[in-house]
Amino acid sequence: MRLTTSLTRLLPALLAVLSAFVTITIGLWLAGISVTTVFSALVEGAAGDSYRLAETAVKACPLLLTGLAVALALHAGVWNIGAEGQLLMGALATAWVGQYTATLPPLVALPLVCVTALVAGSVWAGGAALLKQYRHVNEVISTIMLNFIAASLVSYCVHGPLMEVEGRYPQTDMLPVAAQFPRLLPPTRLHLGIMLALVIAALVWVLLYRTKAGFRLRATGANPTAARFAGIAVDHEITRALLLSGALAGLAGGMEVSGITHRVYEKFSPGYGYTAIAVALVGQRSPLGVVLAAIFFGALEAGSGAVQRNAGVSSVLVIVIQATVVLFLAAYSTETFRRWGGKKVQRLESSV
Repeated sequence: MRLTTSLTRLLPALLAVLSAFVTITIGLWLAGISVTTVFSALVEGAAGDSYRLAETAVKACPLLLTGLAVALALHAGVWNIGAEGQLLMGALATAWVGQYTATLPPLVALPLVCVTALVAGSVWAGGAALLKQYRHVNEVISTIMLNFIAASLVSYCVHGPLMEVEGRYPQTDMLPVAAQFPRLLPPTRLHLGIMLALVIAALVWVLLYRTKAGFRLRATGANPTAARFAGIAVDHEITRALLLSGALAGLAGGMEVSGITHRVYEKFSPGYGYTAIAVALVGQRSPLGVVLAAIFFGALEAGSGAVQRNAGVSSVLVIVIQATVVLFLAAYSTETFRRWGGKKVQRLESSV
């Protein structure tokens, strides 16, 4: 039974990815573009050598944490569309607090900026949680609106109170070395934060499937009415899910500053918080699935430049692939398909 359930949950995501690549292949062929050249360039750009593999991991890191943030909220039946804003708040808080860590040892400075990013993201998500609990505001509306406020706040800060001392560009000062994640494989950009993100994914799995708190959270998402009859404080669980989700997204922003950019500027995020929704859905809300989905999307991002250079195809192709995967996933996640898929898997197991 457990094997059947796992295969049934995994099947839509695998078929969505396969269908997306088949569709893109047909589109490229009809446009007269060499399919082999395009996909060879994509693979080469994502995994051609140790440097490119490191870049794939770097691109996957913020997607992993924000994807976990969205997935965690989904387990409680909450759509956190605000991972982008929470990431930005975590990044901004890291850039601000990090300026005061120059005289601190790294063992103090790094935990300090990470905790700051966690708190900033959680507080930003807390606004949506309060609106939902006390004013019954739909979290989809509140979280997506908070994204725009966060982006505007970042723009104000990098043009004003947090602008670099030289005043030449709309960006913060460079983060002190003490608050920067050490590189694991110089000269690549692979940093310690990536290992921390994997540890956090394991902790999220333990929380969801091996603790009473995780059971209450999942019960709330599965059936809020039944959860209330079982004595679970549903409103409390939804608030807790949003706060934890915001903390993970905020940490993603803090890690991006500490590990990669070392400063915050306008358009700091290329949309990690929005891509995270696709990562969580393709990963089927499972921490392990989110890890795999983040690597997949990170590989697409890392290989997009090579596709444009070597195949002469716009890097927008990667966005088209991502969108096509999500569209097919939506089609394959319908109740009709789930029933059909479950029957097919049961027949396969019985034949084996």
